[in-house]
Amino acid sequence: MTRTAADPCISGTPADDTTLRVLSTSDLAGIDITLADVVGTVEGAYRTLAAGLSDNPRKLTVKPADGHSVAYAMLGRDGSRDVVAVKTSYKHGLDKGRQEQHYYTTLTLYDDVTGLPVAMMDCSRIGSLRTPAVSALLARECAAPGARSALVIGTGTQGRLALPFLLTTLPGLDRLMLFGTHPEGIEAVRAQLHAHFPDRDVEVVADVRAAAGDADVVVATAGAHTPAAVEAGDLAPGTLAILVGHGLDPSTLHRADRVVATSEAQMNVTGTDMADADGKLPAVDTEFPPVLAGAAAGRTAPTERIFAYNSGLVVTDIALGHRFAQLALAQGLGTQVPLWR
Repeated sequence: MTRTAADPCISGTPADDTTLRVLSTSDLAGIDITLADVVGTVEGAYRTLAAGLSDNPRKLTVKPADGHSVAYAMLGRDGSRDVVAVKTSYKHGLDKGRQEQHYYTTLTLYDDVTGLPVAMMDCSRIGSLRTPAVSALLARECAAPGARSALVIGTGTQGRLALPFLLTTLPGLDRLMLFGTHPEGIEAVRAQLHAHFPDRDVEVVADVRAAAGDADVVVATAGAHTPAAVEAGDLAPGTLAILVGHGLDPSTLHRADRVVATSEAQMNVTGTDMADADGKLPAVDTEFPPVLAGAAAGRTAPTERIFAYNSGLVVTDIALGHRFAQLALAQGLGTQVPLWR
């Protein structure tokens, strides 16, 4: 429901439009939020977008010719919360190893009823939760009926929570597989799984292509330098392959029976590494917001091999960021900065 001016806002100082509450990495790290809360918040943002109440323009991208860095800017409006926000994302050192890279992402929220700023926050935790939540929703809507096995490729930020979120939306999964090349990352995946599902464990696989053939759901979250490249022929009938980062060969997209994307426009911007020899991407059969809203089918046949492209929509960042801001301000977290004085 849309708020009115009489409803309470969560601005740190409602009478002062010259200050901004800044929520740091450490402020947000201590906030407890359940996986189900995250999934519900993200799903609500998609449904509001599908209803035509939110705005999610195409992201802007800046990348130098040598490819050593990339920056994104995303503006959006959440129509159910009446919140406007700007997200920025900057990664430097793409030509170097993971330890030498720098990554910064921020989200600035404004209350569109009062006209006051809500907060500026580090967006790294928002993204680390939002993306696997979207993958879990894609799995819930697009996996074959009775899906029992899942394979996660990659053990970085996005890979570490992929399995707990998948189990949140698909509790019937009984075989969990993982392919990774970093021992510390594999242990981090195990730790996150045990933190949320203490009775579950993950099977580490050495042959990722063979494991993909045994999986009903494949979630590829690996970095650009991964040796994993699951091909279309590796996937069994009915498999859902979700691309978040890297780990899937372009053939999984071009030979899919059905293609679903969170946003076709954003896939055309950020998915160019999946283009064919002519530099083209196939058309999307449906975007995901109408699937969640019940206006389109995620899957039309049990044996369809489905390729799903998970690119972040700023409306989901806004919804989850607003939820974190509510929790943080209720706890008195953050620093009030007289930014416009």
